[in-house]
Amino acid sequence: MVDMLETAQGRSIAYRQRKGRGTGVVFLGGFRSDMTGTKAEWLDEWAQRTGRPFLRFDYSGHGASSGAFEDGCIGQWFADATAAITTLTDGPQVLVGSSMGGWISLLLSRAMPERVAGLVTIAAAPDFTEQGYWAGFDEDQRQVLLREGRIAVPSDYGDPYVITRHLIEDGRDHLIMDRELPLPFPVRMLQGTADEDVPVDWALRLLDHARGEDVRLTLMKGADHRFSTPECLELIGASIEDLSR
Repeated sequence: MVDMLETAQGRSIAYRQRKGRGTGVVFLGGFRSDMTGTKAEWLDEWAQRTGRPFLRFDYSGHGASSGAFEDGCIGQWFADATAAITTLTDGPQVLVGSSMGGWISLLLSRAMPERVAGLVTIAAAPDFTEQGYWAGFDEDQRQVLLREGRIAVPSDYGDPYVITRHLIEDGRDHLIMDRELPLPFPVRMLQGTADEDVPVDWALRLLDHARGEDVRLTLMKGADHRFSTPECLELIGASIEDLSR
């Protein structure tokens, strides 16, 4: 059953929540993904099996939530995640951020570290609007984006992604790698070596950039960006349990 959360900004956020005991777990999905993806569903089954509280939700413009995807931006999705966590959970949570969700989870960690018990990132993609899309555009593509406000780029996951000028410019207001990143709680970063969307170099630079006493990076040889093989999923579950000891 899908429930809806009305945010202060007037957006309707679809979510599913499982009650349980112990520290809660919150899953933050990726760019154009939703809470019915393989990792989210596996984590829900894991939470049922282990008796842990678990929350998953769709950002606005994603899945069953209100709004159009092309109208969204990092700041908006960060606000959606903030509303979901502050309204629907109590106390510190273990955040599990996948790809763009890794960026969102790092923004949450910076904004309200008192609500974070631990952090698991999966192919974290902080600043991908800048170091991925904008850096990868040639001059003609940049001029199209600035002139028309949008540009379609090919995707390995279906229809082309429409990247908007608003997404790029808002992303610059929410960068992670341009300032100190204190992470005063245990962090487990997971990354596949065959990831063609988020290079291993990004994970290494994030590891070097983060400040914390218990920050670890695990590379899974041969894993791609989906990070959804049985071995990858088991590693995600083990990483959460490692933070909960």
